[in-house]
Order: sequence, then C-alpha cells, then structure tokens
Amino acid sequence: MGISERMGDVLGLAVESKLMREIAEHPVSVKHLAIIMDGNRRFAWKSNVAAGIGHRIGKEKLEKVLDWVLDINIPWLTVYALSTENLNRPQDELDVLFNLYVEGLKDIADDPRIHANNVRVQVIGRRDLLPQNVNDAIEYAEEKTKDYEAFVFTVCLAYGSREEMIDAIRSIAEEHADGSLPLESIDEQAVSDRLYTGDMPDPDLVIRTSGEERISNFLLWQMAYSELYFTDVFWPSFQKKDLLKAVRTFQDRRRRFGE
Repeated sequence: MGISERMGDVLGLAVESKLMREIAEHPVSVKHLAIIMDGNRRFAWKSNVAAGIGHRIGKEKLEKVLDWVLDINIPWLTVYALSTENLNRPQDELDVLFNLYVEGLKDIADDPRIHANNVRVQVIGRRDLLPQNVNDAIEYAEEKTKDYEAFVFTVCLAYGSREEMIDAIRSIAEEHADGSLPLESIDEQAVSDRLYTGDMPDPDLVIRTSGEERISNFLLWQMAYSELYFTDVFWPSFQKKDLLKAVRTFQDRRRRFGE
C-alpha cells in the first residue's frame, strides 16, 4: 500500500470518527432505518464480473452494514432484499440469490455478534413464493433469535408493498364481515396493525443506493412521513461514511409529518 493510500485511509477514519461523534452527541436519533439495497448487478457489470459475484459482494456488505448499525445503536433495521417483481428475473440468477439468502440467514443466525447484541432476525414477504430451502433458512434464523428484543433486523423477501396492503384490506374486510371489526374501528391504526410490519415502528430514514430516486413498491404505507436519502453509490461499494452521512443529514432535517 502506497503513502497516498495510507493517508486516504487515515483521513477516512478521521471523517468516520468525527461523524460518529456528531451522531452520538445529536439530540435526534434514528430509531428505524430502512434500506433499498440497489446496484449489485450494475456494480458487477461495471467491474466486468458475473452478476452472481456482485450479489455475493452485496451480501457481504449487508453483514458489515448490520455491524455499523449496531455501532450507531439504531434498534430497527429493515432491508429490501427481493421484491415480488424481482421474481421475474432469469431462473439462474434467482438460484444464485436464493442460495445466498440461505447462506446469509444461516450465517447471521450463527453469528456470535447477533447473540451478543440480542438481535432478533425476521423475514417479511410472500414466503409461499420462495423455495423450501429458503423457507427452512428463514425458520432457522427466526427460531434461533426469537427471544431477542434489543435490536430487530428485518429482511424483506418476495415483498411488495401493494400486495401487503391488499392482504391488510382483505383481512379488514373479513373481520368486518364476520362482525368482529366495526366500521367505526377501521382507521389508520387498524390498517397498520394488519400489515406485515404490524409490530414495527414506521421507518424514520429510508436510504436507497445506486443513484435511482424511487421507492419501488417498498413500505409505501409505512414511509408516508419518512425522510428519504438517495446516494449514487452502488450497494457493494457502500461505505460506513456513506451511512454516517445519511444519518447526519437526517439529524439536520426538520421532520414536518405533513404539517
């Protein structure tokens, strides 16, 4: 490693340290962070490697980001890993993704850091659309961490927010039809309670990587008043300083909640 690279590393660590200090001292904190992890394939194409390698690097990046979130003490982390629309991708690419989900869920469930920090792992989405080996890995991770409450790590797999809202509407319609849910009881809270995220707070901050500035059928109801942060960095290239900058930007914004 050359002198310029070493200097760059030192400066990078200094920037991270400064941002960490500012985040810790700020009166506003992020309670729930949601991330749209985008750019694995474009990272691979730009790097002239197979798409599967981009996805693998993206999986390894998520493990690092989880560590960073624990460092910042954000109690809820939700990531968009696979949308229902993504299920239309070529089967060979899906097979690579499914194998990475199995590997990643088992690795996380067995990671001492998860247990040392009391992290509960959960998966939301249309599990019926996922292969059995992925469902087995989901059950393994959820079972091993089910008693933890300090942090909650949620992975959205085969997830689509419109589908989620349709399921909530059907549930409300059924309960109203059988007389267990009076018409006057159908309000915002009634809808929120019946979403896949019913036991979770709405996200404070939503980050999307790769330069795309859209939310792609992700937590449409839940992010009504979330702060959005877009970065040009592809997900595999996302660094701790990028996360810290997003959090600091959030802290300096004045949330209006529609006012």
